[in-house]
Amino acid sequence: MLDILMGSVSLGLLWAVMTIGVFITYRVLDIADLTTEGSIAMGAAIAARGITMGLNPFLSTFLALLGGMAAGLATGLLHTRLKIPALLSGILTMIALWSVNLRIMGRANISLLRMNTVFTFLEKIGLQKTYASIILGFVFVGVLVVFLYWFFGTEIGSAIRATGNNPYMVRAQGINTDTTIILGLIISYGLIALSGALIAQNQSYSDIQMGTGSIVIGLASVIIGEVLFGSRNFMGRLISLVLGAITYRIIIALVLKLGMPANDLKLFTAITVALALSLPVFQKYLTPLKRSVKGVK
Repeated sequence: MLDILMGSVSLGLLWAVMTIGVFITYRVLDIADLTTEGSIAMGAAIAARGITMGLNPFLSTFLALLGGMAAGLATGLLHTRLKIPALLSGILTMIALWSVNLRIMGRANISLLRMNTVFTFLEKIGLQKTYASIILGFVFVGVLVVFLYWFFGTEIGSAIRATGNNPYMVRAQGINTDTTIILGLIISYGLIALSGALIAQNQSYSDIQMGTGSIVIGLASVIIGEVLFGSRNFMGRLISLVLGAITYRIIIALVLKLGMPANDLKLFTAITVALALSLPVFQKYLTPLKRSVKGVK
């Protein structure tokens, strides 16, 4: 049971980077975008190809970050400059990235077995891969949370947050909302690709299909984090996203342990997200019921 828990924590920390990227588009920018599914696979593809070509794993991971940022830029330009709706812009980029990722890898998947990864130096000092993933995952997530908390407190970061809340007010202040949207998407999909690179190195392979359903996983982690751990301030929201990603992985591991077929995981995740998103509606109907019960007493 401890091995299952530790494995869930290690994988949850790596997926938490993607969850934060989804949070930036979904909550901060208020944009529903499917570029996630292409960019996470793109990050994995770039990192895997770089490592197999002999590049330093950290350099390969950084190149994956840049690749994801380029994907975010493409979506942003389609939406802001060509006036294509955000959802359709994301779908177009996601479709294009399928071919781009195949071009990068040269085939449908790349194995990283017996290759050096970002976790190798910790494994060489005697740590198991799971614990190496936990340590490095904490480092990546910790640095990321601190950086984003600082960045979104700056003038530019505040403008990005304000764009999602009220773009009309932002324009009235003389801020170009097209620029803030593009910048937000660049940051978001850079982080998602970074997550893909780390996940590929953790599981020792990159596959063209690994991004399928990732947007639902990201949304599930965001919702679980907000519902279970709250969001009193921006730092609290960032931490809740990390805890939500870990919790989601623990839930999935326990469900599989109880005997749920792996083929039903995406159905389970979709139902979980639907129920979580419907909580305000349930609370709306439950509140009058609770008051009437108290009145009878």
